[in-house]
Amino acid sequence: MHGTIESAAKLDALRERATTLPLEQFDPGDPELFRTDTFWPYFDRLRREDPVHYCKDSMFGPYWSVTRYNDIMEIETNHSVFSSASSLGGITIRDIDPDLRRESFISMDPPRHAAQRKTVAPMFTPTHLDNLALNIRKRSAECLDNLPRGEVFDWVDRVSIELTTQMLAVLFDFPWEDRRKLTRWSDIATTIPGPDGLVATEDERQAELTECAGYFARLWKERIAQPPKSDLLSMMAHGAATRDMDAKNFLGNLVLLIVGGNDTTRNTMSGSLHALSQHPEQYRKLRENPALLDSFVPEVIRWQTPLAHMRRTALADFEFRGKEIKKGDKVVMWYVSGNRDEEAIERPYEFIIDRARPRTHLSFGFGIHRCVGLRLAELQLKIIWEEILKRFDHIDVVGEPKRVYSSFVKGLEELPVKIAA
Repeated sequence: MHGTIESAAKLDALRERATTLPLEQFDPGDPELFRTDTFWPYFDRLRREDPVHYCKDSMFGPYWSVTRYNDIMEIETNHSVFSSASSLGGITIRDIDPDLRRESFISMDPPRHAAQRKTVAPMFTPTHLDNLALNIRKRSAECLDNLPRGEVFDWVDRVSIELTTQMLAVLFDFPWEDRRKLTRWSDIATTIPGPDGLVATEDERQAELTECAGYFARLWKERIAQPPKSDLLSMMAHGAATRDMDAKNFLGNLVLLIVGGNDTTRNTMSGSLHALSQHPEQYRKLRENPALLDSFVPEVIRWQTPLAHMRRTALADFEFRGKEIKKGDKVVMWYVSGNRDEEAIERPYEFIIDRARPRTHLSFGFGIHRCVGLRLAELQLKIIWEEILKRFDHIDVVGEPKRVYSSFVKGLEELPVKIAA
């Protein structure tokens, strides 16, 4: 069934199940709910009836779900109780074998987190972003000018993947001819192995990640032998907090930067076109007033929520909203639910490109772990849509998207579109 398009009646039945299923049987982290886009009523009900919910049994083991906007922010900022550490399981609902865990700065707690994060932060300063903008605009224009007219093609592959992969290659100063390896490694890092997945087994997944580590190790040796440059790999090779990383920390940070640079932008780039196709009045409003891009970009990032959750692990017993969270419990902060919380966001189920406070969202996280590259993601989205609006009156979505089988990455694998000849 994976990858197929279900009938409307079947999808309605899957959504309706959320209204009748006992709360104690709720498993909102089931990837199938995200593949079929039927998870929304589960989170709606949890926010109303059980905003801090315990799932006793799932394919990922037992876990707590935190579903309200303000509660998520409280968990995010309570580092003394809720840990990001990879040694405890890391930042996703899915547990990895302890021998395979790889530490990155997002899976570190204070104070170690700040030193490694600071090493790559210069990539995302306003001055450096201004320089990157010229490159982004040139590549966006070339990509759009080469799109076919009058025939159906996959927007995800031709535009979203291509542009984000090019950007990653620029950020790492990665060999251009091999840039699609970066997309592959990003997908492998977050995929769930299985018969319908990108890889069938965990061993296959690890083998490809080992290939990634080996490739970057060769580049690392080159950067160490060269004077410091302005790419991410050189920054880490020469940074005091990162130049002596062990192999697992090295690969952990690489995967973090690749996935962060790929999934947020790629899935929002695809999601933005899909959202506008579903809301033609907003598409018309944007075409008539391109200045609305400044609010459109953060609104579509909220709307898409390209990473559905982050996870923490309790360091001690803790009572939260009347629930007894035990030491060692897995606590999942559902950004995708917080971004539809009526108590924090006005009319959250409406896509409003001129929303008054469009940056009231959790898509980039909150607090010290807030996405270091968020401004770059926003810049890429703004530029691609500036260039789209210059060229095309309309881009038609001509079929249902194929969604990722994941409750972590909330994205589109395929989106068929057509541009008038």
